[in-house]
Parts: sequence; structure tokens; C-alpha cells
Amino acid sequence: MKRICSFLLALALIAGMVGCGGGGGGDESYTLTIDGTAGGVVTVDEEPIPGKAMLTYDPGSVVSLNATPSANYRFVRWIGDVGTVTSVTTAETSITMNSSYNVIAYFEPDFMVSAGGGHTVGLKSDGTVIAVGKNDAGQCDVGNWTDIVQFAAGEDYTVGLKADGTAVAVGWNYHGQCNVSNWTDIVQIDAGEKHTVGLKADGTVVAVGRNESGECDVGNWTDIIQVSSGDYHTVGLKADGTVVAVGSDDQGQCYVVTLTNIIQVSAGGYHTVGLKADGTVVAVGFDMYGQCNVHSWMDIVQVAAADYHTVGLQSDGLVTAVGANSHEQCTVGGWLNIVQVAGSINTLGLRADGTVIAVGYCGYGECNLTDWDLN
Repeated sequence: MKRICSFLLALALIAGMVGCGGGGGGDESYTLTIDGTAGGVVTVDEEPIPGKAMLTYDPGSVVSLNATPSANYRFVRWIGDVGTVTSVTTAETSITMNSSYNVIAYFEPDFMVSAGGGHTVGLKSDGTVIAVGKNDAGQCDVGNWTDIVQFAAGEDYTVGLKADGTAVAVGWNYHGQCNVSNWTDIVQIDAGEKHTVGLKADGTVVAVGRNESGECDVGNWTDIIQVSSGDYHTVGLKADGTVVAVGSDDQGQCYVVTLTNIIQVSAGGYHTVGLKADGTVVAVGFDMYGQCNVHSWMDIVQVAAADYHTVGLQSDGLVTAVGANSHEQCTVGGWLNIVQVAGSINTLGLRADGTVIAVGYCGYGECNLTDWDLN
């Protein structure tokens, strides 16, 4: 039996769990705190939820969830307390109320940007891809790609995820990092310096490319909901909010045992950054330039670990950055209306209107984005 206790104010990314009418656990009832990020609407048992809500259920109740993206957005996954969610990557799913849970529907724009070693790649809302910058290995030859839903730029190559769960790649392939043509059932992809990682629909992970530090040793991972690739390491976010990592740990970038209650991870050159469910950020690894000094950040909705700096997107569309700033890659204080950030030696910001802004190193023309419109 369900009772809607209250509808709270405006949509917020991070929802704190609050009891209602005995909903804190025990034999009487459990509380489901439900919310969504900007870019969509959540329906619970066929009832639209206008913002954040707290609902109470009898123990063992199976509750239907449905995440509907707005125009120019797509549903990515359910985050938070998703241990009993049937499928975290399916918009229409269910949750079994064995305790009190806090669950969030995570939406992203249909368009996105990614920063490679010397090139920038953009995904347009129609599923096509554009690129500028260094192209000595053909890493920018993406003009014939279609039906792309997500992609990543590596050091000198680019990989793309197609709507049917297959993958494509162009660029430098000395280590086999572009050998993804046989991949199937992929729901997320990422490119490191010289290795590529793919998350499968069943929560397992595949990887190809350079493996001299064990960065591709992900064959035994299970229950993963997001992956991220650094220069020589790979991290995976598990459904329970913990993090696993393989590869080089010479700077402590794989010491992720202390990372809990995480909803997004990002692997940089030699550091790892985690976004927590309360909007705060944690980081481990190489910190010579202060790229791990993120402990004071609040209201963050996305993090991007670059080579030697870290970028955070705030819920109000503003951006913050710490770390190496020799090319002014951290000079993001005046940015507004940003919906996604990315970085390498530079920093990219995708605006809500589909235009892109960039600061930092631009020796190959990878920051020449003034005429881009991805929407």
C-alpha cells in the first residue's frame, strides 16, 4: 500500500532520505525517496512525480519505475540505492522495497563533447559526430558515423557507441585499442590513453588495448554501472556505490576502497575522482598540482578528471576546476548554462543550447569550437 507523504520543491540532483509516517524501516513501512536529474521526468506506478518525492510502501512491495527523458535528453541509468532495481540501465524497471531507498534517474543531453590528446569530438543530437584538431592517425575521421549515442576520445583515437549496442573506432591502433568491431550489448564506452573499455548490459566489462599495467584486466568485474579509463588505469562504479580499479597504482589512483556512496567516477591521468550522492566530491591519486583538492566542492552533478586537473559541474550550470593551470585550463569561472564538462590538457564546456566553449592548450586547433552547434 502506498501513501504519498509529500512532494518537495524544485527538482534537485541529490535527494536526502527523510522518514515519513514510519517510513524509516522496521516492520511497518519503508520509504522510497525518488528524484531525477535535469532532463526528464520520473513516473512511479504510472504516477508522474513532479520533482522529488517520498513514498512509503509495505516491506517486499515491488514498485514500477519509469524515466522519460525530455527533448534532446536521454536516460542513462538509475543511481543511488539501486541494489534491488531490476535493471539500472533500463528506463522502465522496478524496485523491491526490502529497506528504505533513495533512487535517482540520471539523464544526459543527447549531444556531448569529449577531449582527446589533441582533438575534440562532439556528438550531435541527430546521432552524427564531428571532430576538430590533430588528425595524423585519422582520429577525426568520424564524418560517416551515424546512430551514435555515446562516444569517447582517447589519446590519438576515437570510439563510438551505436544505438544497437555495437561499437566503432578510428585512429591510432598500435595497441589494438580500436579493435571493438566485435563488441555487442554495450551500454557505455570510454577511452583511456591507449586502451578502450566497454560496459555491457549485464554489468560486466570488456577492454582492449595496451595492458602493460593491467589496465585491461576487467574480465572478472560484475555489477558495474559505469566505467572510466585513465592513462594507465581503469575504474568501475558498482551498483552499491563502491568503486573498483585496476592498472597502475604508483600514485594511489587505484586506492578506491575508501570511495563509497559514489554515483559517478572519472579517471584522469594519474588520479581518480568520485562524485558522491550528496553532491560532494572525493579524489585519490597524484596531487602535485592540487587536482585532488576537491573536498570543499558542493552541489556538483558531474565530474571530469583530466590529465592534471579536475573539473566539476555544479547544479546551477556553473563550473569549478582545480589543478594544473599552465594553459589556463582551469579558468572556467565565468562559464554559464553548462550541462556537461570534459577535459584533457584543456577544458570543454557544453552549453544547454548545444554550443561549446573551451580553454587551455589548443596547439592542434582542438579549441576552435566557436561555430559548433550540437543541438
